[in-house]
Amino acid sequence: MKLLRAISGNHRAVVRALGRRNFCAPSEDYLKRNYANNEAEYNTVIASPAVQRRPYLLRDVYDDMLLDGVKPERDTFHSLVVGTMKGARMQDAFFFCDQMKAMGLVPDVALYNYLISTCGKCNNSDQAIWLLEEMKRSEVKPTGQTFICLLHACAASGRLDRVYAIVRDMTAAGLGLNKFCYAALILAHKNKSPRSDDTSSKIIELVEQSKGWSSVDQTTDSAENVMKGISEEELYNLPTGEYVHRRGGFIARQFTVYHVAFHAFADLRDTQGTDSLLEMLEKDGKSPDVFILLQAMRCYLHAGDLDRGLKIFQDYMNSNKPPMVEFYTTLAEGAMVGYTPRGMQIAQETLVEMNNRNFFLSYKMGNDLLLAASGEKTGGYTVANLLWDMMQARKVNPTPAAVEAYYYGLKERDVPEDDPRLIHVTRALDNTRLRGGPGAGRQ
Repeated sequence: MKLLRAISGNHRAVVRALGRRNFCAPSEDYLKRNYANNEAEYNTVIASPAVQRRPYLLRDVYDDMLLDGVKPERDTFHSLVVGTMKGARMQDAFFFCDQMKAMGLVPDVALYNYLISTCGKCNNSDQAIWLLEEMKRSEVKPTGQTFICLLHACAASGRLDRVYAIVRDMTAAGLGLNKFCYAALILAHKNKSPRSDDTSSKIIELVEQSKGWSSVDQTTDSAENVMKGISEEELYNLPTGEYVHRRGGFIARQFTVYHVAFHAFADLRDTQGTDSLLEMLEKDGKSPDVFILLQAMRCYLHAGDLDRGLKIFQDYMNSNKPPMVEFYTTLAEGAMVGYTPRGMQIAQETLVEMNNRNFFLSYKMGNDLLLAASGEKTGGYTVANLLWDMMQARKVNPTPAAVEAYYYGLKERDVPEDDPRLIHVTRALDNTRLRGGPGAGRQ
């Protein structure tokens, strides 16, 4: 079975756990071995965290569903498209849409919103525009969320002309601009290529203008989005999308426009822009939330101002607020920019302190940091070695790209062939290549 083979990696582990699908087996035995038997059970599988973290399995689940003679209904297709949206798999999303049409089910406005959002994740504004035209041909009436999804799809591609054209159409139709519209405008200016000289001033200007948006104009999460666990931040592909469900003051949702602006200045390494935003917050009598502090810290660190980035970290840790692992990882990652001796020392000390306080790296955090640390060309490779050891201790599997980068970093340092670390990393690299084929891990 495709699903079982894909999950296992080595094509055996899950088959041993769940059993093989033997269509010649007695019905009782088959029912015991099969992982789903009806549409409700398949919907549970599709929505499961295991499959959501591996969106490439959705096609396999769908194939198994058809093999079992289970007819997918509208809700199933919605769940499949939502899964591909979260995994930024545009080709799969359109495949499921075509399958839905082939079964006589007409896509509704919610499905079109998910498809447009997927186009935005994949930086394909042309396909997003085509979807809006298809909606018109199919007489599916777009909602405010549809236009905002379209705004963000065009903004992700830096198509400022299209973004302003959509804004004009929205205002002509009597739709007010809410905070998500201003966020899209900021993203469009940041992603525009070539970038203009007044990008920073435009972002500041848009933040000021956004203060006048009316709560009457705001969109709300639809009932289906709530049922699917999709927030508006996720639907519009905002940088806060992956954190919106976090607690402990991580995200203050009324700061949406500030979130996008701070994130943009961090990407641009514009410390003056970040300073201006912090002053605006202070004038408004508001305190930055955790996400804003992380973006300010990231901006200063990536711009080479280690002292200011370190100060934000220390001030937060000395406060009475709950410590969060993201502060450690942001400081460690930012300190490694440029691979300066002081920066690498700060990164090492930060990771050691994090480990001592029983904060552990997630799969994504560990691999992102290992990739960054493996780019060090001079020095003792201490941070990369530390990260590798931390991941191994927690049994966090590195990605093929991270293993390969770490391996070549070791080889560049003339490590003896019989060195235990090199032997272990070489074995790990061989295993990833066996699972992924020749050249697995290369970018």
